[in-house]
Amino acid sequence: MNLFGVDIGGSGIKGAPVDLDRGELTQERHKVLTPHPATPDAVADGVVEVVRHFDWSGPVGITFPGVVTSGVTRTAANVDKGWVDQDAARLLSERLGGAPVTVLNDADAAGVAEMTFGAGRGRKGTVMMLTLGTGIGSAVFIDGRLVPNTELGHLELHGHEAEKHASTRAKEDEDLSWPHWARRVQKYLAHLEMLFSPELFIIGGGVSRKADKFLPQIEGVRAEIVPAELQNNAGIVGAAMAAASR
Repeated sequence: MNLFGVDIGGSGIKGAPVDLDRGELTQERHKVLTPHPATPDAVADGVVEVVRHFDWSGPVGITFPGVVTSGVTRTAANVDKGWVDQDAARLLSERLGGAPVTVLNDADAAGVAEMTFGAGRGRKGTVMMLTLGTGIGSAVFIDGRLVPNTELGHLELHGHEAEKHASTRAKEDEDLSWPHWARRVQKYLAHLEMLFSPELFIIGGGVSRKADKFLPQIEGVRAEIVPAELQNNAGIVGAAMAAASR
């Protein structure tokens, strides 16, 4: 079965049809830049552009970079504050001509995809998926069951919000070398390990394509650390999976 997934991020909105039997995109994904300011109407325009690029009609799963409960977006750390308490599912459904829309947290979507088709497949115990990008998203699983909307990128770390210190955007904005940035990520993982004692960290986001540049430099963390197998497509796959479970 094929369904459509859209991943809304702080820098880009990307989507594609997904084969839910294999957890793979059936066509090359289409991406547009996230508008600034990223207001609900402006982001909805981007979502519509992505979906219409494929002439898709039918259910759509959509991720959002913040807390989502029952289709309502509750926080908006890296997008416009107009998203707070927005009925995103209804807004996006209306803009997509009444198509059924399911909205969920972006890291939760990526995590569900990795636990089903990727690096977390078959893993028990506590598993943490972290998406490093404009911010840091988190998804926590206990024996394969998701604890939704954890948003652990907002933990305080050495006087800073963790995602302001260890995200990919922080690396780019401060022009950090891979070793320097790896030390920051290491401190963040050590902090999470102290709090949650996970058995596995899965590192996702676009930077997962370059895992060899920083993961081998992370030391002193007991948990296994692996890159996401679905890389930056995990959110799209997880979004489509959510649409199927609607």
